[in-house]
Amino acid sequence: MAEAFLRTYAGDRFEAHSAGLEPKDINPLTIQVMQEKGIDISHHTSKGIDAYLGKVHFQTLITVCDDAEKNCPTVWPGVNTRFHWSFEDPAAFQGSDSERLAKFRQIRDLIENKVKIWLTEQGVAV
Repeated sequence: MAEAFLRTYAGDRFEAHSAGLEPKDINPLTIQVMQEKGIDISHHTSKGIDAYLGKVHFQTLITVCDDAEKNCPTVWPGVNTRFHWSFEDPAAFQGSDSERLAKFRQIRDLIENKVKIWLTEQGVAV
């Protein structure tokens, strides 16, 4: 979600990539709640950090869940700024279908807001 919002609001000002510690298919609820915002991520794929580590150089690294912050490699060539945005993993939430959808929407909105704030801090008009 963070990558999609960054691409949507920042355009080509940043080159955004996302990766997970344990990549798996994009959760259908993630696709659904992003579509509600007019952002189609149905073609996105989940990638592991090994797709980037030592191959792509980043200036900024942002982790968006506590597990990633704990387990993400601490050394990334070229990274000079690192942020941790602690968001609950909506896929881990247990509840009815409507409760799970509500959780995905809640986390989506929190991520969207954080991306907008960060972009504003970077001098990007949102």
